[in-house]
Amino acid sequence: MTRLALPRSFLLVLLLLVLPSACSDGTEPSASASSGSAEVEKTAARPARREPPLPAFEAATLSGERLSLSSLIGKRALLFFFNPSVPSAGVMAEAVARIAGQRNDHNFRVIGIAMSNETGPAQKLLDEHEIDIPTLHDPQARLINQILRRGAPSALILVDAEGYLVKAQLGGGPTGGDDPAGTIAGNLRDWLRLPGEEPIAYGPDDRPPAPLFTAPRLEGDEFFQLAEHKGEPLVLVFFWHTCPHCHEALDTLGESLETMPAEKRPKVVAISVDHKPAAVREAVKEGGWDYLTVVFDPTDEIRESYGTGAVVPVVYMLDEELRIASRTSGWREDRDPPLARMRLAQLAGAKVPMLLHSTGYSGDEFCGVCHSSEHATWELTNHAGAFDTLVRHGEDGNPECVGCHVVGWEEKGGWALDQRSPDLEGVGCETCHGRGGPHLSPGLIVKNDYREVCTTCHNSTHSLGFEYESFLPRVSHATTRALFALPPAERDKALAERRQPRKDLLPSRAAFVGSDACQSCHAKEFETWSGQPHAAALGSLAARDEASNTACLTCHTTGLGKPGGFSLDSSQETDLAAVGCEACHGPGGDHIGEEAPKTGTILSLGDKCDSCVILKICGGCHDDANDPGFEFVVQDKIDAQRHGTTPASASAHAHPPELPGSTAVGLLERALPTGDEAS
Repeated sequence: MTRLALPRSFLLVLLLLVLPSACSDGTEPSASASSGSAEVEKTAARPARREPPLPAFEAATLSGERLSLSSLIGKRALLFFFNPSVPSAGVMAEAVARIAGQRNDHNFRVIGIAMSNETGPAQKLLDEHEIDIPTLHDPQARLINQILRRGAPSALILVDAEGYLVKAQLGGGPTGGDDPAGTIAGNLRDWLRLPGEEPIAYGPDDRPPAPLFTAPRLEGDEFFQLAEHKGEPLVLVFFWHTCPHCHEALDTLGESLETMPAEKRPKVVAISVDHKPAAVREAVKEGGWDYLTVVFDPTDEIRESYGTGAVVPVVYMLDEELRIASRTSGWREDRDPPLARMRLAQLAGAKVPMLLHSTGYSGDEFCGVCHSSEHATWELTNHAGAFDTLVRHGEDGNPECVGCHVVGWEEKGGWALDQRSPDLEGVGCETCHGRGGPHLSPGLIVKNDYREVCTTCHNSTHSLGFEYESFLPRVSHATTRALFALPPAERDKALAERRQPRKDLLPSRAAFVGSDACQSCHAKEFETWSGQPHAAALGSLAARDEASNTACLTCHTTGLGKPGGFSLDSSQETDLAAVGCEACHGPGGDHIGEEAPKTGTILSLGDKCDSCVILKICGGCHDDANDPGFEFVVQDKIDAQRHGTTPASASAHAHPPELPGSTAVGLLERALPTGDEAS
């Protein structure tokens, strides 16, 4: 792929999101070491977004229907711009085809924008790659010009759920390598947080092998062959000789090597992405990088095989078996130099310096240098993917949610809405062990008891039925490490079962009494429920002649087969022949009656997080097998069923607006002309 000049605003997007944003320089006073033992406050206002918003645009699709980009707000969207007459369009189309089938499971749209005079060639390209997506016809390429302020033969642009442009990859350059579409598809999986195609790495033995290559060297007629260096650690650096960040990375590596004994220093191979020997030779001389072995990649095959894309520098550290031990993409002055020094020392078998962030949070990658086994087990837990869950649901900008899905929320040097550090996404090491772990937060965890830390987020509002003793093994390093010894099939099965949502979340001790027993105290709620589909759930089964199918009755009646619950043997249980009150609130046998205690005997949902708790209750029946995509529209479903005394606006989980703030809406509606109406 080629680099094209972008407007400053769009370059900002790439710098903020392809390269992580900068954090503290370490000169400020130290923040509290606590990871937040008191309940996390999630009430911060949303800061103004710095990324450009999606322009207002409307045009006809290839099938003749009208489509407005404003309809995309509320769900992530991948925009595929293409001119079917250029080669890069075919490569990008193949990449899109490889990920498009996952859009329903992972809650994103794919929209094509055909930039050709005729619709026929565009439709033919889509058909050849078996891509069935809504595709706008934009023969004058107006939309790509509005976004980039210039044209591009093909492009992929990711729009987040709030309607902001957050990622971009442009086509039109070399497409060498064995599988250029695979490289682009890998980038798209990263953008969209889709499962990778690579097998899970359970430890050093499962590290992926580095692709072998032969490349011409800067000096002489000799070729560098990676395979010849098995048995010694290596560092590979993809660089551009005029790139300041590349210079910083090479300086850091050189300085780090000088601190090691000569016999321990790994060889550093710098792969120039620009085939200009004279200019590269001069840059190496001026930089003082005489420790480098410089090679060229004139066909882009090495870049394609390593999946580096257009980003530089990219640093790979290879162990003695030529397996990839670590990868760094881009370069952040506040983070990458100390991390590179630690990784390089570990790779060389030298003493690893402890270079944790002095005032902020370091992130799990720093911990993983020395605690590789613990890091490997953490990556297999739901904690590691906690932030990805928010992204899939379009809630990653919601201050009501992010506090329990990131590290150091609202603390100095931690994750913040206006300082979105990718390295602090997820429930990471420092969430449980404190900032810098016991090295910087001694005494945070007493007698190995993490209960107080866990209940910061796993409380009654957000985590129904949380039991510390039974939940801890799900994230325990020791318990997860024991799975590594299992045969691969058993290991993968055990991990898959661990990730499944819990069943039977509702209380089960009492007997069911039927919805009629609730009516006397909850008349208004009963009236609302009576007019909703849940009240007629059994009738929908009868219409399909499934009214006696017990597999279906479980989700269309209340308390099937349980004490006091629905039974096929009785025809008198009419108020149980529906998805009644107790299907969601639990059996009411201990709750009804004048002398019965009203608190603690029934599950109240008015104070619960809609997506954290209520979704889990609904999801027992509204699962992927019976109602695919339900989890992504759960808020709308809950609002349609809401019948309690707590209004939607006051619920524990305030749903974010479907549109960006007023400033962004103004930009969407007024800043740019719309599609066919633009002159």
